[in-house]
Amino acid sequence: MIEPKAFIFIGRSGCGKGTQADLLIKKLKEIDPTRDVLYIQTGQEFRKFIKGTSVTAQKSNELYVTDRIQPDFLAIRMWVDILTENYKGNEHLIFDGTPRRLHEALVVDSVFDFYGFEKPVVIDININPDEALKRMLIRKRQDDKPEDIKKRLAWFEDEVNPTIDWYRTNPKYSFNEINGERSIEEIHADIIKKL
Repeated sequence: MIEPKAFIFIGRSGCGKGTQADLLIKKLKEIDPTRDVLYIQTGQEFRKFIKGTSVTAQKSNELYVTDRIQPDFLAIRMWVDILTENYKGNEHLIFDGTPRRLHEALVVDSVFDFYGFEKPVVIDININPDEALKRMLIRKRQDDKPEDIKKRLAWFEDEVNPTIDWYRTNPKYSFNEINGERSIEEIHADIIKKL
């Protein structure tokens, strides 16, 4: 039995964070079938949230359909609600799609301190912008129009890269850069090897 661990999947849109998180969940359950995993995926939560009828959901939807960045308080609210309502205290935590900005990383950092997670694992799945564009066009999600994807990729360079650099140099974290331009199986094997 292994102690509960915290994991953060970070990387450009289309890099395969969700796929690799799912594979890690299966591996963790294989290692210890008695320990649960709380998987926090913010993108999926936003897509559910914007279908609501509240003023906040409607305003959030307006940002979504025009491919503008959601306010930080909503991004944080998406995962805080899941965490505070569902965390039982003994499962692994996996964050997918958060944090994106540096100050959000500091909030996530406070979560790990609060719950006593030592040396959280950051998995940076690195693909180049052209590969991200190609993959996102193939998956054909509603918000994956070429002009919107290019905006998101530019935003990643400006906003998310500083967060990745903070994790890379922070001794509190185990930072792992993974080449995401390989097969799903090769990427998964590399992640497991580094863990």
